[in-house]
Amino acid sequence: MKKRISSISALLVAVSISLCGCSLPEESVKEATEFLNDNGEVTAESDAAASLSSEVVVINDLFEPLLEEKAASEASTESATEASTEETEAPAEDDGRDHEVNIVFFGDSQLANGRDDGTSIANFMQSRIPYSRIYNMAIGGTSASLEQTTSSASAENMTSTCFLGMAYCFAGKSDRNATLAEKHPGILETMNSINPADVDYYFISYGTNDFLNQAPLDASVYSSENEKAHALYNSMATAIETLKAISPDAHFIIMTPFYGLYVSPDGTYIGDSYIVSNGVGTLSQYADKVKNVAEDVGEILFDGMYGSKFDLYLDTANEYLMDNLHLSLKGRQIVARLLAHEVNFREDNEPYAYCETDFVKIAEFDPDEYYRYDEGQMKSYFPESWEKYIKGTFPLAQPSQEALDAYKAEQENGG
Repeated sequence: MKKRISSISALLVAVSISLCGCSLPEESVKEATEFLNDNGEVTAESDAAASLSSEVVVINDLFEPLLEEKAASEASTESATEASTEETEAPAEDDGRDHEVNIVFFGDSQLANGRDDGTSIANFMQSRIPYSRIYNMAIGGTSASLEQTTSSASAENMTSTCFLGMAYCFAGKSDRNATLAEKHPGILETMNSINPADVDYYFISYGTNDFLNQAPLDASVYSSENEKAHALYNSMATAIETLKAISPDAHFIIMTPFYGLYVSPDGTYIGDSYIVSNGVGTLSQYADKVKNVAEDVGEILFDGMYGSKFDLYLDTANEYLMDNLHLSLKGRQIVARLLAHEVNFREDNEPYAYCETDFVKIAEFDPDEYYRYDEGQMKSYFPESWEKYIKGTFPLAQPSQEALDAYKAEQENGG
């Protein structure tokens, strides 16, 4: 389908727009055939409404809606509490393991939100991962790429809290005190409390603010180092390689931006992450670029864009998002459950089958539920997991009595 490019007028651009990003590559834009009604619910509408979804809408002045942010007068209080929850919480009692599982989070508000009241993704993950200690260094409003207003990308002079700047701080290439002490003392305290060599897992979440800032998707091979630092792909890849050099044994889980909607203050649906462009690309294209980074650095991708892990889309957005951009409490709980599998199977807390097969239906989600995979299917399709599972190897996935009895009978019969 040939797409018609349309520009929103200056009047519409000036309107406050709530955004949540996710979209398909431009050549395969999905059609969004539902609109928001007056109650903010998504409903199917007329052909005229559906026709808007086949367009790419270009808006040049997108911005992140204010949410859970303190006024400037409260900045010192906010900073003081940044490290007061998950970073200082003691791990569970020692069970004889060689070490605690040290998990570091770098990202934007999707990982930072809920930190002060213990409802962040990191907090929920800690409750699901035995013997874990988490270090949440996410800062709301930050991007992976260096801000366009910063002309020099030299590590020794960088004081940006973008992902590239934070990686340089953690690696000792940039001055972490100059970067964090004034506005983010809690983050600085967290960074000082963990040796990079001891990190077991990094969870990284960027891309939405790169989109909002109209950062280039990537730079050419002929670009200068400064130009590359301002591009999403290049800055993120450089930051991850920097962290890999100081944490050679760590696993990296790289998260894409999450799918969402663009809605005007009066509730009028403008488009979704497959449709609305910042003039450079749609948020889905930024998510695709994050995927490219994960592939090229050889690390793990977590998809928040295309619904491969949970059924995020127009008709569920109100359940997992609170403002069409930021994850709600329920959204953070869902993502934490899915992300925890990435650690738990690698730490032998649960079988790989759980990580591979868990898919959350948002309407049916129970925050207190621990996923269990069908034992018969595990035996058939994941034989390696099954052998360890039936022998009780996994603390978070113990076999049922029925399965144990059947296994015992097989052994007695020479099976």
